[in-house]
Amino acid sequence: MEQIQVSGGSSRNGAALLDTLPEDCISMVIYHTSPRDACVVASVSKTVKSAAESDLVWEKFLPPDYSSLVPRSLDFSSKKKIYLSLADDSVLIDDGKKSFWLEKGSGKRCYMLSAMDLKITWSDCPVYWQWNTVPDSKFKRVAELRDVCWFEIRGKISCGMLSKGTHYSVYLVFKRAGGRSYGFEDTPMEARVGFVGKDAASKKFVVLEPIDMDQPSGYRYTSVSLTWVSREDRTRRLREVGGNVEEPKVRGDGWSEVKLGKVYIHDGGYDDDDDDGDEIEFSIMETQNGQWKSAMIFQGVEIRPMKEGGEMVITKGSNSDNI
Repeated sequence: MEQIQVSGGSSRNGAALLDTLPEDCISMVIYHTSPRDACVVASVSKTVKSAAESDLVWEKFLPPDYSSLVPRSLDFSSKKKIYLSLADDSVLIDDGKKSFWLEKGSGKRCYMLSAMDLKITWSDCPVYWQWNTVPDSKFKRVAELRDVCWFEIRGKISCGMLSKGTHYSVYLVFKRAGGRSYGFEDTPMEARVGFVGKDAASKKFVVLEPIDMDQPSGYRYTSVSLTWVSREDRTRRLREVGGNVEEPKVRGDGWSEVKLGKVYIHDGGYDDDDDDGDEIEFSIMETQNGQWKSAMIFQGVEIRPMKEGGEMVITKGSNSDNI
């Protein structure tokens, strides 16, 4: 939190002076900070705490359409409690095809687009893909890969849905079906993130199974399947894509994620002169080597703000008032 200075001097003197102001004035000062700052400054005194927890402050941190996002069955006594409910738990929107929540410390918007909201090649053919229900998914249905050699997933989201002036990262969220998969070991896939109709899309290569360069050649379990993997093939595939490959990480909710790319949302989307009609598009694909792939479950694509100095980590919700 940036220290709140009132009439100069030390932060302690500033806090003391802040405490002498009318409560409405204190609220207006805190109004121009962040949710995390509001929680920190509330420890100064009872007067400042009352101002920091006022509806005036916390309504500013809520999205304009927050009333439509909160279930009508829930009755919240303050705007802060509404904010915390949207930060602790995601809510389904767009007929259950997307989930929405707030990043707790900043109030920036986060989304996950379900597999139902993505364009998955051959997903309408039961021979290649199945639509199933799993208990730990946010959504009613997930896409389970049965067997394909042409792997391609694409999606879009409007810039107007995201927080302005924010760096976002885009992640594919998935897990193995039945504890093992096939065809993803040491198979780099092309990932792209950018703006629709623009030339500045980022390109990188990712894998959905970790790469272990120290393993010898031969048949082995790769933690997911029994398959032949040689050091020569592994080295060749990495060399073909430049050697730098993004690997997946296990999340706190039991799913895995791999970063497809990142994008910056200006005040107007692609740049400051554009409007909220711009869209972000993203994709992951592998269509070149003809290798069959199977037994992976895809929940969706998550778009969340980057944290200063590192990536935001997904953990199980704590339902705490602390930010």
